[in-house]
Amino acid sequence: MNLTMPTAISGFSKLSKSEKIEWLLDTYFSNKENARNLVQQYWNSDAKLQKLHDEFIENTITNYYLPLGVAPNFSINNKLYTIPMAIEESSVVAAASKAAKFWLNRGGFKADVISTEKIGQVHFSYSGNFETLQSFFESVKPKLIEDTKAITKNMERRGGGILDIELKNKTEDLEHYYQLHATFETLDAMGANFINSCLEQFAKTFKAEAQTQLEEDVNIVMSILSNYVPNCLVRAEVSCPIADLKSKDITNPTLFAEKFKQAVNIAEVEPYRAVTHNKGIMNGIDAVVLATGNDFRAVEAGVHAYAAKDGKYSSLTHCSIENDTFKFWIEIPLALGTVGGLTSLHPLVKFALEMLEKPSAKDLMQIVAVAGLAQNFAAVKSLTTTGIQEGHMKMHLMNILNQFEATSEEKEKIVEHFKTNVVTHSAVVEAIENIRR
Repeated sequence: MNLTMPTAISGFSKLSKSEKIEWLLDTYFSNKENARNLVQQYWNSDAKLQKLHDEFIENTITNYYLPLGVAPNFSINNKLYTIPMAIEESSVVAAASKAAKFWLNRGGFKADVISTEKIGQVHFSYSGNFETLQSFFESVKPKLIEDTKAITKNMERRGGGILDIELKNKTEDLEHYYQLHATFETLDAMGANFINSCLEQFAKTFKAEAQTQLEEDVNIVMSILSNYVPNCLVRAEVSCPIADLKSKDITNPTLFAEKFKQAVNIAEVEPYRAVTHNKGIMNGIDAVVLATGNDFRAVEAGVHAYAAKDGKYSSLTHCSIENDTFKFWIEIPLALGTVGGLTSLHPLVKFALEMLEKPSAKDLMQIVAVAGLAQNFAAVKSLTTTGIQEGHMKMHLMNILNQFEATSEEKEKIVEHFKTNVVTHSAVVEAIENIRR
């Protein structure tokens, strides 16, 4: 074992890809050849495609694979979709597919985009009189918009652009703190670069004008979009007569509907349950967001903030029973794009969007919201009927078998065995050991 003691390295980013890998191998790995082979094994054989992937981020050494699965039979607004999902967790794609099939002949999913407004802010401090600042803002507002014309020209041509700019007094929260609070329409683009470019120009113009018109200095702190988009909303729902809920595992539809509603109500009032409840929703949402080249971290942050918008973290989904009708719905903020960024670069993102018949950003918002609702329906249905572990552990069975490098013959025997037995990790280990004796 001949490892170099880890020390800080200068100029790492300037090293070539192979030099970076050699430094890592020398510093951290006892078996350099095994580690090198693993890294290279995940390179794409197409050098041009590999270079494209290398340049998505910095200091790339290899590719990190996630499975790309599909969930068919989604009827959304009477149109049939097969939804792409990139995720590492077993049972997610299966659950989405099962929910899609369940609702296929019960009216399908309905979805509607409520609004598409996105937000950006220029944060600044000012110690002078607020009324003077307000008057200055009103006079300079047209110039703020005028000075961004070079940036907004193409977006405006397509029907988007700056919707409004407001001055917000936040001094009750933080001394001398104010905002230029701007709203935008970015159409099929996520619009991060567009929004940030506009905000930085607002800040430049605002400060320059303030220097000649105000006695007190305006100190710009930062200019940045917000991933909290409570006015970029989409709603998805399913509904049917309670009697139509009857299926193989729902023998008493009325009891099922009441128990399902109670489970959702618990997630509405109990944060400990709400977090896990919403995590399940995000299993579906993140998987589609990732498959379509969008920013799932931004979506996660915005959605969870929305779940706490009333001062307490709560369920993103809701359920009602009225006039013998079961209704289940979700309303969430989703800022998504279908042009720009990875959507025009990553071959599998292009593949996923073509599978979805090249949706607009609004179409994609609806598809993603439906995926989250479907995932949650499947989870709550399992929890209130068979229990979550029965289905999950059967899906997890293959992961356990792969950990023990089971052969095809061993897998076949063990899968057959657990068709009639409860799957637990210890039970699977015991079954493997029995076969190998």
